[in-house]
Amino acid sequence: MFYYLVALLKSPLEPLSYQSDESYAFGTLVHVTLNHKEVQGVILEHVSKPVFACERILAQCEGFFSKETLDIARFIAEYYVCSLGEALNLFIPSLKSAPHITQDIPIDITLSVEQQKAFAFIQSHPTSLLFGDTGSGKTEIYMKLFEQCIYEGKQAIFLLPEIGLTPQMKNRLKHHFGFRVAIWHSKVSAKKKSAILEGLSNGTISIIAGTRSALFLPMAHLGLIVVDEEHDESYKSSSRPRYNARDVALLIGKKQAVKVLLGSATPNLSSFYKIPYVRLKGTYHASQNSFFYDDNHNELSNTVMERIAKTLASHQQVVVFLPTRANFKYVTCKECGSNIECPYCSVGMSLHQSAHALKCHYCNYTEVIPSVCPKCGCEEIIATRIGTAEVSARLSAYFSDKVVQQFDRDSVTTEKKLTEILERFNAKEIDILVGTQMLSKGHDYHGVGLAVILGIDSLLGMSDFRAREKALSLVQQIAGRAGRKGEGEVLVQTRNMDFFKTYLSDFEQFLKDELPYRQHLYPPFKKLVRLIVTHVKEEKAKALIEKVNEHASHFTSVEVVGFGKSTIGKIANKYRYELLARSDSTKALLELAHSVKPLHVEADIDPLSFS
Repeated sequence: MFYYLVALLKSPLEPLSYQSDESYAFGTLVHVTLNHKEVQGVILEHVSKPVFACERILAQCEGFFSKETLDIARFIAEYYVCSLGEALNLFIPSLKSAPHITQDIPIDITLSVEQQKAFAFIQSHPTSLLFGDTGSGKTEIYMKLFEQCIYEGKQAIFLLPEIGLTPQMKNRLKHHFGFRVAIWHSKVSAKKKSAILEGLSNGTISIIAGTRSALFLPMAHLGLIVVDEEHDESYKSSSRPRYNARDVALLIGKKQAVKVLLGSATPNLSSFYKIPYVRLKGTYHASQNSFFYDDNHNELSNTVMERIAKTLASHQQVVVFLPTRANFKYVTCKECGSNIECPYCSVGMSLHQSAHALKCHYCNYTEVIPSVCPKCGCEEIIATRIGTAEVSARLSAYFSDKVVQQFDRDSVTTEKKLTEILERFNAKEIDILVGTQMLSKGHDYHGVGLAVILGIDSLLGMSDFRAREKALSLVQQIAGRAGRKGEGEVLVQTRNMDFFKTYLSDFEQFLKDELPYRQHLYPPFKKLVRLIVTHVKEEKAKALIEKVNEHASHFTSVEVVGFGKSTIGKIANKYRYELLARSDSTKALLELAHSVKPLHVEADIDPLSFS
């Protein structure tokens, strides 16, 4: 009889002991039982016969995990404070060993002199950051690296922050590399995923482009990982394991001697500080942006409307950015000033005029728009902070002969719709595109003469140590959508124009000036952990976070920054309390996080969200 330690996929439990008449190699995928239910597990190691009775291993499954995968999963479990089974569940098991195929491909990607310098820098560093202005030609450098990777018979992963970026990039990749490219994300069908896995195992697929889940595919001959828009928060998982795909890519690169390239026009401050970078300035196509400012708080002010009208009259297109989707972020009583909140979450409900409803963007609770304030009975309910639907409606009414398109998660629900809107916009069938952060996500807009940025001060004023960095990055990314092939204008509505005037033309200088403010307080000089507790009874959640705080006081190298009720104090009828701690020592923070795990405390290492 053989006895094994088995990690149960998806389970928060630590590995359990099972027995079998069969001998299994480490990393083998097997069927086992847990509480009379059949689940999948991974053989980790041989163990001595336990003193208790063991369940039997039922059968072997197709697929296995390599030693390298097991090592990386162990690191993820330790660093992101989850079980090994949860970490392994991120990975797709290998089906068989892939052959090493050297492919002779035509060399058809040429680089400019500046791009060649950047390419040489990247070649000379195992890990590097391509800090390139929007439109400077980062993608061409990526393509050259993929070309070299295929030529050497190796495989590459091209990470993109969102599904929305893949259609456009897919066309570029397919143009250069044809059948050697596959796209991977959550919306790909099961049949298509099986075909991709077969292509990876037989060596016919060399490049995988996709969202963060693409990082966990079985690639026996991985030679390159490119993380595009590396600053983007979409790379951070919001559920356990709360990993950051950018950081896991760096780990894989180090563990498996794989070249890793991060790319961005507005890199994360920690990446800029820690990773060797090469600066790629200017634009690949001759273009020039002019910046204008409007300190009016009425959103669609006279200044904004006049600029839009002037741009449309010159037969150019306009993009309008807002930080909120739907109609308005909050609906407020004029008499008592109360926001109409979700009954299950302590957040204001968003107005969706088309559905004549209020919707919670956290738990999806929806209700009919009330005619009176639920708290005081006042009949005057007003909406504050304009949103994409309202702006689209106003612009459509004002410019009645123009086509206005809403561009946010409410209107773009599928990849097909996204592709259709982008194609119509680039075909000049849409005059004004009104959207949220989706506008900044790397899409190429060829005829944009004006980018309007509304409500940026609401982001600049957030209680987040990265507020300045995030607001400036967003403005720079959206500004980069104007004048891609020619001259463009950018209108920023802000009361903080001195800040934007100082840094919009020099993000590198901002990063250098921002570093001293983070010293002794925040990353990249300190490590942070956010410990979160939830309970249906508020008094129990409060008591638990106080217990966590008392426990944390015994860790001498850990400083508790603060603890108490979360910014969003209730989600899905559960009360939320949290503690934020920092330290010079990653080890000390992880010891604290793991020590409170038995109390059902959720740990978020290197947090990006503080709500």
